[in-house]
Amino acid sequence: MSVLEDIKNSIITYKPAKTKEFCQQALDEGIDPQVILSEGLIAGMAVIGEKFKLNKIYVPEVLISARCTHAGLDILKPILAAAKAVPLGKIVLGTVKDDLHDIGKNLVAMMFEGAGFEVINLGVNVDPEKFVEAIKEYQPNIIAMSSLITSTLPSVETTIKAIIDAGLRDQVKIMVGGAPVTEEWVLQIGGDGFGKDATAAVDAAKKLIGVA
Repeated sequence: MSVLEDIKNSIITYKPAKTKEFCQQALDEGIDPQVILSEGLIAGMAVIGEKFKLNKIYVPEVLISARCTHAGLDILKPILAAAKAVPLGKIVLGTVKDDLHDIGKNLVAMMFEGAGFEVINLGVNVDPEKFVEAIKEYQPNIIAMSSLITSTLPSVETTIKAIIDAGLRDQVKIMVGGAPVTEEWVLQIGGDGFGKDATAAVDAAKKLIGVA
């Protein structure tokens, strides 16, 4: 079994320490870090995503596997940065104003990173103006908003309006997710994409920027 298979298997068997160890081994063997990322870490998370989609595993397992990916990324990131490796795209992510839910949003962030996106995580209770400033500062491909309770859905609309009023709407795609959110509603309020769960969010993001 190759070390890339070892990395992949360490993710789907939930062993972060092994993921880190095998990523270092792969580097020591002279394997290109971009190959380690795509054929090791991302390949492992792709299996996890498929299992999650089929309800063969659940959120706790996905969170553990995402920790594996982060353990590997800790080894690879400095080298990828030095080599100026190009991510699939850049996503600014946050939970909208007055919503303090964090776990689901962080799970999506981990899945985005595992799929090869650069993620700027703004946290929770994010003001519309902060999303606007993040677009100006980071120039992302996608703004991804999370709204986990019905009472904060108006904050999504307010944020989209703020982006439009700032003249930035044409610069980004807008995704929204969360328990009370539907695809029809997202499109109705002027958004571009929707993910009913973390795996679907990754698929939607890829489609929005044309890399699906």
